[in-house]
Amino acid sequence: QVQLVESGGRLVQAGDSLRLSCVVSGYTIETAVMSWFRQAPGKEREFVAANSRNEIYAQHADFVKGRFTVSRDNVKNTMYLQMYSLNPDDTAVYYCAARTGASASYIPLKTSEYNYWGQGTQVTVSS
Repeated sequence: QVQLVESGGRLVQAGDSLRLSCVVSGYTIETAVMSWFRQAPGKEREFVAANSRNEIYAQHADFVKGRFTVSRDNVKNTMYLQMYSLNPDDTAVYYCAARTGASASYIPLKTSEYNYWGQGTQVTVSS
């Protein structure tokens, strides 16, 4: 059984940094597309950042470029999201997602294209 467990979310102040983690069990992430999404209250879940299979490519949403960085540790089977210069608009529940069976260079941007999801971790940024 594949499980994704996020952690690291908490209340921070504007300008602070935070690192989220997503530990995966039941599947080797090296061959999966690993992504972060977020969902703010009253809004749809949106793509934040992702690594393609075997970390060939990384993609970040325009609103986080230069502030967030996605990475993974295949030995620990864990994905990370390093976030800098947080602002109140970053307040959301952050979810990690895994897509298995994708081609090497493909990074899905739609939630429907992912096989597995974590339960989410809350990030709140105060002004």
